Amino acid sequence: MTILVIAPHADDEVLGMGGTIARFASQGQKVVIAVMTGHGESPHPIWPREMWDKVREECRASAKALGAAEVIFLELPAACLDVTPAWKINSAVEKVIAQVSPTVIYVPFAYDLHKDHGSIAYAVTVAARPYLSRAKTVERVLAYETLSETHLAPPYLAPAFQPNVFVNITETLDTKLNAMRAYESQLQEDHLPRSIAALKALATLRGTHIGCNAAEGFVLLGEYVR
Repeated sequence: MTILVIAPHADDEVLGMGGTIARFASQGQKVVIAVMTGHGESPHPIWPREMWDKVREECRASAKALGAAEVIFLELPAACLDVTPAWKINSAVEKVIAQVSPTVIYVPFAYDLHKDHGSIAYAVTVAARPYLSRAKTVERVLAYETLSETHLAPPYLAPAFQPNVFVNITETLDTKLNAMRAYESQLQEDHLPRSIAALKALATLRGTHIGCNAAEGFVLLGEYVR
């Protein structure tokens, strides 16, 4: 089985499903992480190119801690996807899916506060349509939740994240936390969402849904038995 984790930004993969990545990797599954955004081809309006050198170094260290087989970096402009033509975003996702030939795809939740997440989620829906030849290997598509983004969208204006698939990460929670610590530039203090304390708290809450110490929750978007 090949698992493709599509992350709009480096650290989304750990926040959303670091424990699940570590569990799958420990079971011998091939996990590929695709970070979709970076500086972009043109001068970025907010961040210097050097910033991505650091965060991508952190991402590689984090992925190694999780046991991921590969990290792919793309150059869609971060925080600018709402003004990037949809065909460019769709094309980038299509190329990743064709390159990896995944069995399972994990994507950000489409209704997260960050518009980049919604753009990437939409692109995956377009690129992984089950009748297309490039998606013939895909058996499942699921959405993960991202602390600092998933739970901050205005209520009642869009669907809330209500997980219906859960993965027990009791044995890999510490691995997830260590992988998050690799993101020194992104890690926040314990009273903030991208923090070790927040990750523990969410894992504990999701664990209560299935009667274990720690879990991660997902929304099943599609399952294809061919």
